[in-house]
Amino acid sequence: MTSAADNEPLVGVSIKVRGTTNGTITDFDGRYTLNVSGDATLVFSYIGYVTKEVRYTGQSTLNVTLSEDAQSLDEVVVVGYGVQKKKLNTGATVQVKGDQLAKMNTTSAMQALQGQTPGVNITTTSGQPGKGLKVTVRGLGTVNNASPLYIVDGIQTGDIQYLNNADIESIDVLKDAASAAIYGAQAANGVVLITTKTGKVGKAQVSFDAYYGVQQASHKIRTLNAKEYRLIMDEQALNEKKSVFDWESFNLGSVDTNWIDQMLVNDAVTQNYALGVQGGTETSIYSLSLSYTGQEGIVGGSDVSDYERYGFRVNTEHKLYKDVLKVGQHLTFSFVNSHGVADGNQYGNSLRGAYGMSPFVPVYDEKGNYWDNSNSLWNNTEGNPYGTMMLNNINRTSTQKLIADIYAEVNIWKGLKFKTTFGLDFFSTDWREYKPIFKFHVSDNSHNVTEAKQNMSKGYAYSIDNILSYHTDIQEHSIDVMLGQSARKYQGSRIWGNNTNLRTPGWKYAWLDNAENTTTTNSMYGGSPDVDTALASYFGRIGYNYRETYMLNATLRADGSSKFAKGNRWGYFPSVSAGWTISNEAFMQQTHNWLDFLKLRLSWGQVGNQNIGDFRYLSLISSGAIYNFGTTEGNEANQIGYYPSSLANPDIKWETSEQLNFGFDARFFDSRLGVNFDWYKKTTKDWLVSIPVLATSGITTKTINGGDVKNTGVELALNWNDQVRDFTYGVGFNMAYNKNEVGNIPTEDGIIHGKTNILYNNALEFYRAENGHPIGYFWGYKTAGIFQNEQEIAAWKAAGNGILQSDVKPGDVRYVDVDHSGTIDEKDKVDLGHPTPDFTFGFNINLAYKNFDLSVNANGVIGNKIVQSYRNQTDAKQNYTTAILSRWHGEGTSNRIPRVTETNINWQFSDLYMQDGDFLRITNITLGYDFSKLIRCKYISQLRLYAQVQNAFTFTKYDGMDPEVGWGDNDFGSGIDLGMYRVPELS
Repeated sequence: MTSAADNEPLVGVSIKVRGTTNGTITDFDGRYTLNVSGDATLVFSYIGYVTKEVRYTGQSTLNVTLSEDAQSLDEVVVVGYGVQKKKLNTGATVQVKGDQLAKMNTTSAMQALQGQTPGVNITTTSGQPGKGLKVTVRGLGTVNNASPLYIVDGIQTGDIQYLNNADIESIDVLKDAASAAIYGAQAANGVVLITTKTGKVGKAQVSFDAYYGVQQASHKIRTLNAKEYRLIMDEQALNEKKSVFDWESFNLGSVDTNWIDQMLVNDAVTQNYALGVQGGTETSIYSLSLSYTGQEGIVGGSDVSDYERYGFRVNTEHKLYKDVLKVGQHLTFSFVNSHGVADGNQYGNSLRGAYGMSPFVPVYDEKGNYWDNSNSLWNNTEGNPYGTMMLNNINRTSTQKLIADIYAEVNIWKGLKFKTTFGLDFFSTDWREYKPIFKFHVSDNSHNVTEAKQNMSKGYAYSIDNILSYHTDIQEHSIDVMLGQSARKYQGSRIWGNNTNLRTPGWKYAWLDNAENTTTTNSMYGGSPDVDTALASYFGRIGYNYRETYMLNATLRADGSSKFAKGNRWGYFPSVSAGWTISNEAFMQQTHNWLDFLKLRLSWGQVGNQNIGDFRYLSLISSGAIYNFGTTEGNEANQIGYYPSSLANPDIKWETSEQLNFGFDARFFDSRLGVNFDWYKKTTKDWLVSIPVLATSGITTKTINGGDVKNTGVELALNWNDQVRDFTYGVGFNMAYNKNEVGNIPTEDGIIHGKTNILYNNALEFYRAENGHPIGYFWGYKTAGIFQNEQEIAAWKAAGNGILQSDVKPGDVRYVDVDHSGTIDEKDKVDLGHPTPDFTFGFNINLAYKNFDLSVNANGVIGNKIVQSYRNQTDAKQNYTTAILSRWHGEGTSNRIPRVTETNINWQFSDLYMQDGDFLRITNITLGYDFSKLIRCKYISQLRLYAQVQNAFTFTKYDGMDPEVGWGDNDFGSGIDLGMYRVPELS
């Protein structure tokens, strides 16, 4: 007996002659012996695999291969502090096996989950190697940190970027409050449970996976070339009633630089290697691995954008004293070396700098140095974005992370167990940067000395969990009871410094000890401890089922957090859920020829969110106020002062998320078709928000509880798996719909305002959270096309409509006077759309014929908007993308893109910045062949060679670099494309 997935022997497979009690099971080597007389049908069954029937016709040897069953109901899923049979689960959870993740060859496990988990929206914030992802479970529920809680082998951690996909056994996402309530105060945004691989009883198995590929940017934005740029600049001048430019006078020569092509590289390498060993005996099992992941960036290449991760993992478990005592441990260590280009807001974004550059600036001078544009006769205030990227991003971050636990479990009595676990999550980060001397434009005076910067931080969180569990079966009744206690504490510290005038310039010598500067003007040093935080918890769960038909589960957790004042430190989070396997009922017997399983689920629960800054309940003291006490030698005259920066509020408490969920799980046609459906209503209330206070108080903010949001949605997953002789196939589709609406925000205007100065210099607010709208919706002017002639302008005015432009001309934008007041002002700004999709979906196709296999994965979104701003509209000489060639330049030439001018009056934030963000992306295509059956070596159970393409095709109407835009400048802002570092195509 072997597995079709890896050709490994299966231990403990049940083989029975159909219609009899004659049967046996396989041994450690997958072998079996069974006495059969005459013709018979043998039934082969194994948990997690598709049951197979084989006709016996007298042969002495019968080898059988079983295929994994992704929909097996006897499989277990991971729940909080334990596991549970999938068919008994009454919550809304989704599980993805580690083998599926490993085949995707992504640097992050969460990236491999895209399109596989309905209700979990995973969005890229940057295509830079090693960058994190924005993960949202069932819609945004807060304006604070909305990331889910990550638990690895029972230990809480900040993210799972450090894990290699090959080390993961499974990922379970707890989506509803009833499933997540066992984690209480930290579960309002969902919980992601990661189980790493453990050993299995049997002989040692060695696995090795190697992957090597190259990446490129499949879609590029084109900016104006020299000829087009001259045309637009001349037209812009004429529209301002000026003369066209005398281009010969600028001595521009024949330079025509394509800055986007210059910034991007082709054939950036990505690679992954993972070596694993696992095995064990009846008393001891083990699993260990070594891995390496490397990815070069497509912006700037490996010199400035690169990610390397080395990993080591060892998990063991030992049974002692005839299974009375079980001890074990998990340990994963990772070492990450990375550096990257700036990819944040408009001022810290290397790629954005290239969009606005004129094509007249060369990259290099005649000596091969980066071009200094200070002497340009055309525009000496624009620099050299490529040179800036290469010289302003000479840095390196080294991070070490260790997450480990040791546990002991005692069988006290039949069904009664006690387990204690000590866990540790440790990190250490070392960052260093070198700033050489360079100057690329006339105003660039910030790089006239060499500079070294260093930053070191470390911290650890340790936890203790004690769990008492009891299981008993009383006839057809099954009862599970669990009581637990948990405590977690975090401590950390950091030091930093920078200094100038290095004795020996260069990256190799960029250390603080090499700096000669002795003044405080160009240097800074500091160090401080992190705020110690602690969480104490008590929790319990009781589960009951009758004949695996009627299920009832209830949990309660109490959490005490150091983030709140003593009177409000404790929060209580209950949940209850029920299930009814209606297909087990006698009145459903007539459906068994087509309906194999049908379970109804109903759940309710409350969970919390404490993701806020420390000591918000106190009046915080800030430093940095400088006061001059007179003229003295040196810097003694300037003294640093301290002042209260926020008002105290000891009454703040948890954010609370309450969720109601109804769903069903069904299997049809011998479990070939699986259907999972969920409807939910999630209300998050008592937001922790900072509100402004009177400026006369000298204090800027105060933290209060207030505000709520409702997320309502549905989720559907369909799967079909079948086998026809040597051909097996599977097709899966999932989708989720979510509606997000803010209920009430207790500020004076009912608004939590977004940031300003984001889209271009001095740009106004354009996104916000407001009563009756989705969180982070885009707020601006509606437009009604372009004024084509003077008659249209006159008719617009005569109808009582306001005009924003003081000297409106044909070709200008027609801003809609929403309130028909005769004036265009902020009262005319409306909801222009939101960055979070209404629908998310994904599908996968898996085909296998004999030794061949082919898989296709895809994901997509519908209903979201993207704000695109590649140009600083306050700078008249900045370059445009080629979209400006479709501008208005005479009556009837355009009714969307206005005429070009030297001001930004036609580019106030409006729906002109908006585009649909819908897309369908084929994320992975893999074709493989297993040579092991050709080689027939007893030491090789699988030798698979495969080719793969990632992000092969993207179908979208969005004209930017990438429609997957998760970037935003705070927790609740997103969908803002300022020149995004796109996700590469990989092959």
